[in-house]
Amino acid sequence: MDIQLLPIHWVYLVFIGFILTLLIKRRDTTMICVVGIFALGLLATETLSGSVSGVFNSFIYATKELMGTIMIISIIVAMSRVLIRTGINETMVAPLTRFLRTPALAFWGIGIIMMVTSWFFWPSPGVALIGAVLLPVAVRVGLPALGAAMAMNLFGHGIALSGDYIIQGAPKLTADAAGLPVTAVMEASVPLVIVMGLVTTVTAFWMMRRDIKNGTWRDGLVTSGTGDKGSLLSSDQDAKLNLSPKMRKALALIIPVLFALDVIAMFVLNLQGGDATALVGGTAVFILIGVTLLAHRNQGLEQTTTYLIEGFVFGFKVFGPVIPIAAFFYLGDAAFTDLFGKVLPEGSHGIVNDLGVALAGVVPLNGAVGAVTLTVVGAITGLDGSGFSGISLAGSIAQLFATAIGSGAAVLTALGQVAAIWVGGGTLIPWALIPAAAICGVSPFELARRNLKPVLIGLAVTTVVAMFLV
Repeated sequence: MDIQLLPIHWVYLVFIGFILTLLIKRRDTTMICVVGIFALGLLATETLSGSVSGVFNSFIYATKELMGTIMIISIIVAMSRVLIRTGINETMVAPLTRFLRTPALAFWGIGIIMMVTSWFFWPSPGVALIGAVLLPVAVRVGLPALGAAMAMNLFGHGIALSGDYIIQGAPKLTADAAGLPVTAVMEASVPLVIVMGLVTTVTAFWMMRRDIKNGTWRDGLVTSGTGDKGSLLSSDQDAKLNLSPKMRKALALIIPVLFALDVIAMFVLNLQGGDATALVGGTAVFILIGVTLLAHRNQGLEQTTTYLIEGFVFGFKVFGPVIPIAAFFYLGDAAFTDLFGKVLPEGSHGIVNDLGVALAGVVPLNGAVGAVTLTVVGAITGLDGSGFSGISLAGSIAQLFATAIGSGAAVLTALGQVAAIWVGGGTLIPWALIPAAAICGVSPFELARRNLKPVLIGLAVTTVVAMFLV
C-alpha cells in the first residue's frame, strides 16, 4: 500500500484547494479548472502541445461520461414542456396537492418518496420520475425549487445511496475490499446512515426555513438571456394548447401508469443504473411524441423536433459550466491514464486514491483517529464525483486500521462508504448532483453550496458516533 507521491499529486491537491475555496466564495471555477488541467498535462507530457491538447481531450472525456445524464435530463425537460403547455401536468398532479399542502410537508414528502424509490432503483432514474411529477406541486404550495432539489438530493443520493440496502452495490464493494461479509458492513452502516441522514436533512431544512424567513434565501434558478426561468415550470405559459378535458384527464392517467410500468419492469427485469435511466428516457420520448401529435395535429411532426431542441438547449445550458470542473476531477481517477498515459507510479490506482493511501499511512492508529481518517479518506475519494470509485480503497484502509486497532473493521468500512457516497455520490460535487438540479431548474453550484454545511455537520456528528462504535 506504499505509494510514492509525485509532483502531479501535489499539484492536483493544490488545485482542489483552489477550486473548493472558489466554490465556497460563490466564484466561478472554470478558469482555475482549465489551468489545473493544463498544469497536470504539462507535468505528465512535458510538452506544451500535449498539455494544451489535454485540456480539450479532458472536456471530451467529461462530456462522454456525463452524456447519459445530459440525455435523460434533456428528454424529460422536452416532455415536460408539452405536458405543461397542454395542461396535462396540472391535471396529473392535482390529486397530490391534498397531501403536500405546506412547504414543510412538500420537503419531507418529496424526500421520503425519493428515498424509498432510490432504495429500489438508485437515485438517477428516481429523480427523473419524481421530479417531473412532484416539483410543480411543491412549488405551488410554496417550497422553493432549490428546496425541492435539496430534498431529492439529500434523501436519494445521500441517505438511500450511502446505505444501498436493496441493490447492495456499495456495501458489496466495500465489504469485498475489507474482507468482510456484506451483511456485516450493512448492519454496521445502519446507525451511521440514520445519524447522517437525520442530522443532514434536519439541518438543511432548518437553514432553509431560517434563510427564507430572514430574506437571505437564494433560489439559484437557471436563467436564459431573456430572463425566463430555466426550470421545468417555465415553458410557454402564454400559449396553452387546446385539448378536450376528457382527453387531458385520460392522458393525465395514462402517463403515470406508463412510468409505473417502468418501475415494475425495473424490478422484474432487474434493471439498475444506466439501464433503468434508459427505460425512463425511452418512455418519455414516446410520451413526448404521442402528446405532441395529439395536441398539434398537422404540425406534430415539426413540433416534436422543436420540443426536443428546447430540451437539449436546456440540458447543455445547465451542463455547460459543469464540464470543465468535471474534466479536472475526472483526472483524479482513470481519466488521467487514458489521456496522458502511464505516468503515475507502479501500483497507482489514480491520483485521488494515491492521496488517500498516503494519508492513511501517516496518521497514528487508534479508534478516534481511525474514524476521522476514514471519513477524510472517503470524502477525498468522493471528489471525483462518482462516489463509488473510491469506496474499495476505503474498505482496504478500514481493514488495515482495524487490524492495527484490534476491532471496528465493519464500522470503519461503513463510515468510509458513507463519507465517500455523501460527498461524491451526488450531494456536494456539482456535476454529480446535476440530475436533481436540472430537473428543478436550479444551478448545481448553488445546490452544492446549500448542501455543504448540512453535509459537513452530518459527517462530523457521524464520525463522532463511529468513534464510540469502533
